[in-house]
Amino acid sequence: MSIPKELRYSQEHEWVKVEEGKAYIGITHFAQSELGDIVFVELPEVGDELSTNEPFGSVESVKTVSELYAPVSGKVVEVNANLDENPEFVNESPYEKAWMVVVELNDASEVEGLMTPEQYEEMTKE
Repeated sequence: MSIPKELRYSQEHEWVKVEEGKAYIGITHFAQSELGDIVFVELPEVGDELSTNEPFGSVESVKTVSELYAPVSGKVVEVNANLDENPEFVNESPYEKAWMVVVELNDASEVEGLMTPEQYEEMTKE
């Protein structure tokens, strides 16, 4: 299972990559493997505000529908429109092609409260 070292992780299996005050958010390899084949992704609109630990969208797989929870708070500045036509990117490339939203962080220190790759790996072993 892939757990990139440069990312931070939430209890709800979202990953966060920070670049220049903006946070890219997606779901982890572990999450997509548990869900099975993703058939639909529902995401917020550009301009929406995300609040930490609050739902911001959902992913639908052949097994179930799962809420997406914001690992950080901020304003959505970009949405990955490729997922409308290609929801399978979530299964094929959860860290590269399947980022979901880019958020302008309200408080960059929130990222420090997320799990390190090592902590996330421990959690997923349990």
